[in-house]
Amino acid sequence: MKRDVNQVVNPRTALRAAIEDTAGDVVAIASRLVSAVSENPPGDTGAIAHAIVDVLRPVANVDVEVIESEAPVANVVARLNGRGPGRRLVFNGHLDTFPAGDRAQWESDPFTLAERHGKLYGRGISDMKGGVACAIYAMKTLAGWRNDWSGELVLTFAGDEESMGRLGTQYLLDHVPFAVGDAMVCGDAGSPRVLRFGEKGMVWMEVTAHGHASHGAHVHLGDNAIELLVEALRKLTSLRDMPVDTPNDASAAMQAAARVSEALSGKGESDVLRRVTVNVGTIEGGTSTNLVPDVARASLDIRIPLGVTVAQLEAEIAKLLTPMHGIDYRITNRYEPSYTDPDHEIITTTRDVCEEIIGERPVVNMRVGASDSRLYRYRGVPTVVCGLTPHAMGGANEHVMADELNALAKIFVLTAFDFLQRTT
Repeated sequence: MKRDVNQVVNPRTALRAAIEDTAGDVVAIASRLVSAVSENPPGDTGAIAHAIVDVLRPVANVDVEVIESEAPVANVVARLNGRGPGRRLVFNGHLDTFPAGDRAQWESDPFTLAERHGKLYGRGISDMKGGVACAIYAMKTLAGWRNDWSGELVLTFAGDEESMGRLGTQYLLDHVPFAVGDAMVCGDAGSPRVLRFGEKGMVWMEVTAHGHASHGAHVHLGDNAIELLVEALRKLTSLRDMPVDTPNDASAAMQAAARVSEALSGKGESDVLRRVTVNVGTIEGGTSTNLVPDVARASLDIRIPLGVTVAQLEAEIAKLLTPMHGIDYRITNRYEPSYTDPDHEIITTTRDVCEEIIGERPVVNMRVGASDSRLYRYRGVPTVVCGLTPHAMGGANEHVMADELNALAKIFVLTAFDFLQRTT
């Protein structure tokens, strides 16, 4: 989409008019991405990575390549330079999706994008092939307007987000210098009405209880590992009451966002964002009804709000479990909560453009779930998450609204243009 050289109007005004109808182009890109199967497991993103290369390689001045970290994970990076030196803006996204599951539950082929009644159906369309398509559309569009902005636009599409990003975004940040920018926009599942500036931290742990086996009729000769495990889990649920010292700027933003955000994400989201949550994900133990079990195990997912560190949480866990005889535990995964100043330029720029396109000023809030954005924040890169509202994400008949996909494509184009037009 190139600018008419005879136009004398403001470039931003002309660009805005040129992208008024994005639907055909962005839907075509999204359709191609959905048809490239990238379920995780097994996490093979080769097909979708090469599909993206096929879309971008014909675009003038765009350099694009596939970067394989470890089979079968394939990542994509693309670069587009403007008229001269300036800032670097990154659009980040992930290529892997949840499995399609039982095909019989789908009303159409999950790997063929289907439009019905203003909705677009397909595995990964909300999480997050729709967002990836909008970022690709933004690069294709801005390639035709590169004389009107400075700096560099970079796409980093990762093949390993559903498995914590070690072989995806983390690999790119560690091995590709231009994957790090002055700011990053992520199109992961969310909503243009609620921009996300941070997310909670996480600790995953396994707890094992060791008892002594005996016959169920002779409980006096045994020590029930399940009962011991239950007591340990009861203690761990007290982590929910840990004091939280939320930063003032984040707290104010969360409070202001609550009404709009909870309407989309469910009542209680604000409370969850502000406290430690403990979820017992799995539990196992025992071999027979009439035997006292000698071993029992459980795994837990603990999410940490701003104002609590991993070290603080782990110290509290040790205080709770170390005195218990017969209890062992280990931490299997951990990362800190993170956030970008809610008033940072990349967030205010995105917010202004969203208001322009959707006619409603978005709120800004923390994100309950995890995303690769945290990996950028850990590198000191300010980030904002602005994606599509998910429907049936991870289940059968996953879909997004077609008009919202169209709107997000425009938002990405104008956000990038506005950010890169400024030199400081």
